[in-house]
Amino acid sequence: MRAGEDRRAHWERVFTERAPADVSWFEAAPRASLELIDALGVGPGAGVVDVGGGASRLAAALVARGFSDVTVLDLCARALEASHEEVGAAPPGVAWIRADVLEWTPARTFDLWHDRAVFHFMAEPEARRRYVAVALAAVRPGGHLVVGTFASDGPERCSGLPVARYDARSLAAEFGEAFALVEARRDEHRTPRGVIQPFTWIALRRGPAPPA
Repeated sequence: MRAGEDRRAHWERVFTERAPADVSWFEAAPRASLELIDALGVGPGAGVVDVGGGASRLAAALVARGFSDVTVLDLCARALEASHEEVGAAPPGVAWIRADVLEWTPARTFDLWHDRAVFHFMAEPEARRRYVAVALAAVRPGGHLVVGTFASDGPERCSGLPVARYDARSLAAEFGEAFALVEARRDEHRTPRGVIQPFTWIALRRGPAPPA
């Protein structure tokens, strides 16, 4: 079985066994995400892709703010169903794509790439390199990335899987010279069971495309 199929089976099992509001990363409102999006000046006219956004409430929050070009990418069908239900009657430009980000070939570019708690599951260097390559293909020059991972003192595992932990400097370094650090912050997430999980958040700007 391919690694991608293993990942899909794992997350389908997680969302079969637990409701979206019961998983450790659930948050009633995507506060840190929206604060960074606001700090970057990303407005409703932007094209946004929320990587691993199934079961997140970010898409619904963006639609409520007037965003009409939002793509939610997740490898778990059950998680995507939760996001779709949360958004409800979405504008025509809102889309849900079931795909593994490591196997995804973007058909277009976006103004903003958002990822809360996917990148830290890229425990192997090759997975991280592939992820960054996909992000580079998906974000237009001058566009932005907002990425949140477990902080250096955060959990070592999540949902039975090992994770990589970062401070702002080491997380930004993973994305290389094509992306410049704009802002960084630490945030503490309280899980539905009351456990505090420290997160590192960064906002990056993609530089101009290299000359042909």
